[in-house]
Amino acid sequence: MSGWVAGFFAPWIIYAVMLVLHLVLPARTVDGYVKDESSGEMLRYRLNGPLVLVAVVGIWVVLGASGALAWDWLYTHRWPGLIGSCALGVIFSLSVVLPAPPTGRSLAADLYFGRWLNRKFLRGRVDAKMFLYLIGAAMLGLNLLAFTAHHVLSYPDTYSTGVVVYCALFLWFVTEYLVFERVHLYTYDIFAERLGFKLGWGCFAFYPYFYLVGLWVVADKPSPATPSWALAVYALIFFAGWVFTRGANLQKYWLKTRPGRPFLGFMQPEVLTDGESELLYSGFWGVARHVNYLGEIVQAVGLTLLLGYPRAWIVWLYPLYYVALFLARERADERRCADKYGELWTEYRRRVPRRIIPWLY
Repeated sequence: MSGWVAGFFAPWIIYAVMLVLHLVLPARTVDGYVKDESSGEMLRYRLNGPLVLVAVVGIWVVLGASGALAWDWLYTHRWPGLIGSCALGVIFSLSVVLPAPPTGRSLAADLYFGRWLNRKFLRGRVDAKMFLYLIGAAMLGLNLLAFTAHHVLSYPDTYSTGVVVYCALFLWFVTEYLVFERVHLYTYDIFAERLGFKLGWGCFAFYPYFYLVGLWVVADKPSPATPSWALAVYALIFFAGWVFTRGANLQKYWLKTRPGRPFLGFMQPEVLTDGESELLYSGFWGVARHVNYLGEIVQAVGLTLLLGYPRAWIVWLYPLYYVALFLARERADERRCADKYGELWTEYRRRVPRRIIPWLY
């Protein structure tokens, strides 16, 4: 098998291994926040993302340590791997959209945004959305390790500390996302996104390959010799963003699962309610209506600065993508919430006037 063909099908094999691991490894079964469209009952999910991540990274370590596979094989085959992932993403998107009932929009819109809100496979053992996020995160983790390995192998005595810290913090980002995967059952992605090209191709190809676009640029470059104090500042920027994102999502999850109890022991829940719906307007959700989006952007900025090449414009595509994504999502979410909550949302906007950035926007 030629190197190009091997690289093309490598993601297919890796995703298949992840599916097997997801099915055979122990999993906790939990109720979500979204209701089944046909039965009206809360959907149940099998969650074992951290175990799958540990398993695939463990396989990568064994293959690398034994010499069966070069540590940076996924880097040296990154272009056919990306193309293979794109092809698989397209195949999945077509297979999940075309059999579904039309939404009334154009075929192009249905293909991109999707038709089904939720789908389960293999007798309900695999939830399509959660599995897509799982494989996207785990593949991103493997690519981070392989790309960083290539940099260290290329500059064994003078590698960039910033690249290593970037990899470590990005792996933190991936790992804690999967550790808190139950929390994400209560987020916009699960209750509003549909299964189409945006989500399918996004998780098969865009998520695991584009998110580390900065490392595509920097892996072959020598160390920029960024001072240690600057690396510490950039890491603090990353964690400041993490506090906003994880704190906001956890606070909302806490309210849904432990109503009336203060978050972290001191954030008293203050809510607007009409007797049926309620909106949280204290803590993180009292400073901006979508403050969790700000955290994601700030994390991306911190990671990009760690690479040490701020003048290379391509490295900024990752945080700029977040800006574009969340500005559009914020507008869509505002419309959805206005329709859903009516006057309650109007009052919430009065009490929390900022959209994303506290005191500014």
